[in-house]
Amino acid sequence: MSDLSAFPITQRWPAQHPDRIQLYSLPTPNGVKVSIMLEETGLAYEPHLIDIGANETWVPEYLSLNPNGKIPAIIDPDGPGGKPLGLFESGAILVYLAEKTGKFLPADPAARYETLQWVMFQMAAIGPMFGQLGFFHRFAGKDYEDKRPRDRYVAESKRLLGVLEDRLATRAWIMGDEYTIADIATLGWVRNLVGFYGAGELVDWASLKHVPRWLEAGLARPAVRRGLEIPKRP
Repeated sequence: MSDLSAFPITQRWPAQHPDRIQLYSLPTPNGVKVSIMLEETGLAYEPHLIDIGANETWVPEYLSLNPNGKIPAIIDPDGPGGKPLGLFESGAILVYLAEKTGKFLPADPAARYETLQWVMFQMAAIGPMFGQLGFFHRFAGKDYEDKRPRDRYVAESKRLLGVLEDRLATRAWIMGDEYTIADIATLGWVRNLVGFYGAGELVDWASLKHVPRWLEAGLARPAVRRGLEIPKRP
């Protein structure tokens, strides 16, 4: 049996199955990237719900694994060299799991780097911009009388959707015929933008053709449907 006692986070969220990957997360657009990837790869894992509403990412035990205080994070008891590995940042975790399993990241070097550039596009642009639009449209920012901040993120989100629309105009998935971690990274954010955030009208979702088709195809995957609900909310 694997010994995870060196990780203080396991004192607050004990591992019932320490031989499995430990997932510390919540079903947010960033969190579901990893749960979807774990479901897609079939790796054995144990989910732990981290309540960000109760500031659980800021307790010492959680910060010991992710000093940035964000979800998701993992511990793999069978990391490189057979040693346990703790890892945070959803994009880094996707790359790690893809390389661990040999799935959803092309082996061809050029295609691999092209896939990684689209993962970075999501991490650097789609996530931050869509998240800010959500804040100013659905959450506390909606009460600000000055709508210029909201409108800035509306314009940038529309532009980013346009980039994605052009990319998908001749491809089933972001990288072509093959579904990859670029799709896994991006699906939850696009779903949230037009679903939970309710920003479809603002970003002129109805004018898009290829992004909605891609989103529907992604959400039809059984592993995606399962991953979107993991960890289960109370």
